[in-house]
Amino acid sequence: MGTLVAARLALYLDLIRWDRPAGTLLLLWPTLSALWIAAGGFPGWHLATVFVLGTFLMRSAGCAVNDVADREFDRHVKRTAQRPVTRGAVGVREALALGAALALLAFALVLTTNAAAVAWSVVALVVTILYPFSKRVVSMPQAVLGIAFSFGIPMAFAAVHGDASWPGASAAATTPGGDGGWFEAVPPVAWALLVGNLFWVLAYDTEYAMVDRDDDLRIGIKTSAITLGRFDVAAVMVCYGIFIATWAAIGARLGLGWPYFAGLAGAAAIAGWHYTLIRDRSREGCFRAFRLNHWVGFAVFVGVVVATARS
Repeated sequence: MGTLVAARLALYLDLIRWDRPAGTLLLLWPTLSALWIAAGGFPGWHLATVFVLGTFLMRSAGCAVNDVADREFDRHVKRTAQRPVTRGAVGVREALALGAALALLAFALVLTTNAAAVAWSVVALVVTILYPFSKRVVSMPQAVLGIAFSFGIPMAFAAVHGDASWPGASAAATTPGGDGGWFEAVPPVAWALLVGNLFWVLAYDTEYAMVDRDDDLRIGIKTSAITLGRFDVAAVMVCYGIFIATWAAIGARLGLGWPYFAGLAGAAAIAGWHYTLIRDRSREGCFRAFRLNHWVGFAVFVGVVVATARS
């Protein structure tokens, strides 16, 4: 009995990419950066714990939903053919039940914050569910993923400011469930950070799509790597540039100081190194660039932490 349980647990851990944390880190660093910016420094252990655990749980739930949605495609791609759902080791209903349980745990964490954060978490869930299916109809589904992977940013601001007025917000923002309050809990700077982060997601997920381009062309999936064609490498670097420039402009407006810009400079240097990995479009180089991309977000986060600690 114990052996069977252990075997099942191993399959579930494989399904949620337990041993491949890069995806969780790609979600985590911009979310924590936004949380520190929103709070003007350390947000407290409660919110830090909610967003760290919530990010892990939602990324894991997303993996389960994605593998169910893509199971017919994944069996034709060498890199994904042995995923648990694809090879039939985990059933569709079982995977969806696991995904739902993880999402409910994440939602339970959000319930400990405030009404604004709860409301935006529902929007984030809808976008997360839509992403796997966007590959059938959208030429650049990475843009949908960009929104999904960036939604921790407005949620972080909502969690910090949902029960207190952001400068310029009306009194409705101070009343949970008030008329328009959950909109006003997320200021324009949060949406600007989201837009900038979306371009970072476009950069690294296009690198990821470049790994599977030949397989995706054969089976008919739409990706940014296919849509961009021979301009893929240039587009990736432009997206990195827009991400860095956008967050730099926001940092200057907020007066975050030199540590923040040092973090952005470190991120830009890593992005420049990634150019050397993807310029020949080899599968190995593109996959390495994607897998190590979380260091870009980490560099920015360190800059945010130091900058806000000094202010």
